[in-house]
Amino acid sequence: PASQSGSLPQRKTALVTFYELHQQDAPLLLANAWDVPSAKAAEAAGYHAIGTSSAAIANMFGYADGENMSFDELVYIIKRIKTSTTLPLSVDFEAGYSRDDQQVAKYFDTLAALGVVGVNLEDSIVTDGTRTLEDATRFAERLKRIKDGLRAKGLDIFINARIDVFILKHPDGMNEALRRIALYEQAGADGIFVPYIATEADISTIVSSTSLPINILANPSLPDINELTRLGVRRISMGNRPFAQMCNI
Repeated sequence: PASQSGSLPQRKTALVTFYELHQQDAPLLLANAWDVPSAKAAEAAGYHAIGTSSAAIANMFGYADGENMSFDELVYIIKRIKTSTTLPLSVDFEAGYSRDDQQVAKYFDTLAALGVVGVNLEDSIVTDGTRTLEDATRFAERLKRIKDGLRAKGLDIFINARIDVFILKHPDGMNEALRRIALYEQAGADGIFVPYIATEADISTIVSSTSLPINILANPSLPDINELTRLGVRRISMGNRPFAQMCNI
């Protein structure tokens, strides 16, 4: 979509919050980085924000995606990226790197201390190489506990709840996605990320189902940037595609 638009929107000189970047007329184009050179390249290209790619970072370290790398390894990359760019940084936090709420809360404290402004938190878990959907109610309850904990500490981190029903080819994907969007919005999510959704009709249905900004994953089958803007998409992520194409994997 970025290439189809001709150029990126002019970067604003005034301080704009990460939340406000999701409320503009055109979608926020989020460059996904995995190291310092990719973060610097994104800033030089004119992107307004950076998100890490868990798959790219894991592959760079020689792991398969799915929380196989340690949180400490992720922190190392975050620190290096933060020292190399002035752009807002969101982190692909997978499923939280722990199933223990107290441990996840400590990880959020660490991310906030590093200056991270947002995270992707996904509603699927990888176990022994197999990804499965979490129970939607249980995920929503965890999301609410995380948001309540952040508010109690005065921390402001944009939580982009990733819904994986289309990735996992759920037999009733759209209805399940809509059910999860409602639950996650009520739980306090700041945005909704629905990877692998591509048709105009499906995008329109998702956008119209919630007041939260909708994030989709860039792929060649998407409508162009003007059409995505018309449909109400508020964020477009690059995902692992740039890293995979660069490495020919």
